[in-house]
Amino acid sequence: MSKYVNVTKMSITLDNEVAMELSAIAKELNEKKSHLIENALMLYFDMLDEKLADKRLRELETGAVKAILAEDVWKELGL
Repeated sequence: MSKYVNVTKMSITLDNEVAMELSAIAKELNEKKSHLIENALMLYFDMLDEKLADKRLRELETGAVKAILAEDVWKELGL
């Protein structure tokens, strides 16, 4: 039985230099490359979340989008 639960196996293509650095770091840290990639992606996604939040805030501040009050949403949904 596999120790991995709720995972998706993927195949990726990396630049040779990136692949070599990944292999070297994984070997030095005695970590699986997939674990390092997963952690790197999670950090990158956190950074993108912040970038998207900043973008959405600027859109609100400039009037490019309009906020909808929660009460209005609840009323429309009949809650």
